[in-house]
Amino acid sequence: MTEALRIANCSGFYGDRISAAREMVEDGPIDFLTGDYLAELTMMILLKDKTRREELGYARTFLRQLGDIAETCSKQGIKIVVNAGGLNPGGLARAAENIYTELGLQAKVAYTTGDDLLPRLDELQDRGEALAHLDKGTPLSELEAPVLSANAYLGAFGIVEALDQGADVVICPRVTDAAVTLGPAAWKFGWARDDWDKLAAGIVAGHVIECGAQCTGGNYAFYPEVPDMSRPGFPIAEMYPDGSFVITKHEGTGGLVSVGTVTAQLLYEIGEPRYANPDVISRFDTIQLEQEGPDRVRVSGVRGEPAPPTTKVCMNYEGGYKNSTTFALTGPDVEAKAAIAEQAFWGYVGGREQFLETRVTLAHGGPADSEAFGLLSIGARAAEEEPVGRKFWNAGVEMGLANYPGFKTVNSSRRAAGITVYWPALVSSEVIDERVVLDGEETRVDPPPHAPVAEEIPPPERPAGAVPGGRTRDVPLGRVAGARSGDKGGNANVGFWTKTPEAYLWLERFLTPEKVRELYPEARDLEIARFELPNILSMNFVIHGLLGEGVSASLRTDPQAKVLSEELRRAVVPIPESLLE
Repeated sequence: MTEALRIANCSGFYGDRISAAREMVEDGPIDFLTGDYLAELTMMILLKDKTRREELGYARTFLRQLGDIAETCSKQGIKIVVNAGGLNPGGLARAAENIYTELGLQAKVAYTTGDDLLPRLDELQDRGEALAHLDKGTPLSELEAPVLSANAYLGAFGIVEALDQGADVVICPRVTDAAVTLGPAAWKFGWARDDWDKLAAGIVAGHVIECGAQCTGGNYAFYPEVPDMSRPGFPIAEMYPDGSFVITKHEGTGGLVSVGTVTAQLLYEIGEPRYANPDVISRFDTIQLEQEGPDRVRVSGVRGEPAPPTTKVCMNYEGGYKNSTTFALTGPDVEAKAAIAEQAFWGYVGGREQFLETRVTLAHGGPADSEAFGLLSIGARAAEEEPVGRKFWNAGVEMGLANYPGFKTVNSSRRAAGITVYWPALVSSEVIDERVVLDGEETRVDPPPHAPVAEEIPPPERPAGAVPGGRTRDVPLGRVAGARSGDKGGNANVGFWTKTPEAYLWLERFLTPEKVRELYPEARDLEIARFELPNILSMNFVIHGLLGEGVSASLRTDPQAKVLSEELRRAVVPIPESLLE
């Protein structure tokens, strides 16, 4: 097998560990440094920046990182590919060039464009693009609120083109998270645009490392297994020409790379096993994992299907304002105190009926049998700022000496937060006008080819054997199952995995959508889809509508569904004793 291409990731979101770029460059050999900075909510943060100052609109932390690593990367020939360009990739590219100039270094900085569809929305709809909401089916033409941003998810071959032209740094706007990994691999190994299996493997590799330390022990359900949780090392994908790869990290760094940590990340923010990207559909139900050695997990067997004819578009529109207040409740009678506080609060703000949406939650703490502590959160959303502005905050203040004993607010804001509502849609790939810009010259990037599926990919085989039975014991579900959850617009996903085939067979029978509704009453009236991935002893649930209109508009205390997985793992259920041994 030829020498691997070592692709290291240094960012999982805008705000991730600043020093990670320097650590990945200096702590061991790598060929590419990548970074993912763009969550759906991040685009709105960047829009606010760009509104204040036209030259902004990109992830500014990348410039701090680049200043730390530019000289070392130039000396060692390390290329950089990031999506930190956000809403202004050209602006970030110019700022990056200035850093190289100030350091007396030579580097070719390229950037890609074509994701911004906001100026073209009318034209696209006139051409027959409905841009219908993916979950609701409503065409964009029926939306009455102004659209603030509209960005298509670009693929990896703009990155390939930039590297073909000799770029040392490639600044991307809204590309898919995995594209910054697939691009370098496809360029290095010369993968064709219809090498579906290899492209699919590149997407899987990108999905594993895109969230930084989340695949090296961060946020891991079985965290006691992870040595040195204080500072996990960031991940590296060692890519091979045949599409297989190894997930690892620099030697001597904290954290853990295991089949479990990789599985957990594979399940993060996915839907069905056919994982669509602009360049290929990756079949997550074909992935094979093997612990090759300490902190080394080999991934192989990934199959791919031809690229879909459409690509996803992330749009956001104005959705009013929101605010929330949280009260701490201590001592006995927590629920009675919460009822008193809630009733008084709505009276102080002028009535609950004036709001577009409200949400009240009571979280208990302390020993399970004593109700020793509680947090009462009251949130509201309104079309105008006034109902959820200073008046909303004042209500909690004015109640201070006139409500339940031990009164205390622990979270409140004088100002309402402006809401942007997420509108996911699809657009035909042919309408995307992607360009690579290098040295002032533009090169158009063709859309992916379309082809029928050449062969039917068989479904994965279930583990052999009988479903464990016999005597059971009531213990938390997390004793036998790990889980990870996240947001997909207004939907939430939660993936479960087990360590043994026997546990998977039991979980497959036990944990149905109906059982999830029973264990998580908030989802009792919602559509829940389940997808099995027996090849990695896992299953994934998508809970439709749990997050309402998306992260920015959600009134939940956990708007990104990060806590959902642990809430379900703590549920006490009857588990066969044979699995607990």
